[in-house]
Amino acid sequence: MRIPTYRLINTLGLSVCVTAMLFAVLFLQGTLKLEPCPLCIVDRIIIMAIGLVFFIAIVQNPKRTGQRIYSGINLALVSLGLAVGARHVWLQHLPADQVPQCGPGLDYMLDVFPLSKTLKMVFSGSGECAEIQWQFLGLSIPEQTLLLFLALTGLVLVQFIRKA
Repeated sequence: MRIPTYRLINTLGLSVCVTAMLFAVLFLQGTLKLEPCPLCIVDRIIIMAIGLVFFIAIVQNPKRTGQRIYSGINLALVSLGLAVGARHVWLQHLPADQVPQCGPGLDYMLDVFPLSKTLKMVFSGSGECAEIQWQFLGLSIPEQTLLLFLALTGLVLVQFIRKA
């Protein structure tokens, strides 16, 4: 079996990221009127960053070493996405009495607190991050996002370890 070209895999990765963002913004936020929690916003930022790396790799279309560099960057980003996604899923599966208190919105935290404190507060999660607002096939949005990051991890690993 022949592995697709670097450019084709990068295009597939970019397409996945763009589709995920369109789904989040147009359907979840636009149609269902769901507001993203702080961890959802972090997920979106990571997905956009991964998509940007795929886009740059498409445009530049470097040889093997350059593709490995881009894949390495995306591997770090998908690893971060997996960590955030796992944390979010964990928060949603906590017993009700162990869910953290709801905190301020991300916009407020960025305006008022230093970035380091804001990041610490976001990653510790809040009650709104534990709320299940919508499900598809029995999976919450964070569970679906975690699956998305797993799929992107597979795609990035194919890019990273391919020989030609």
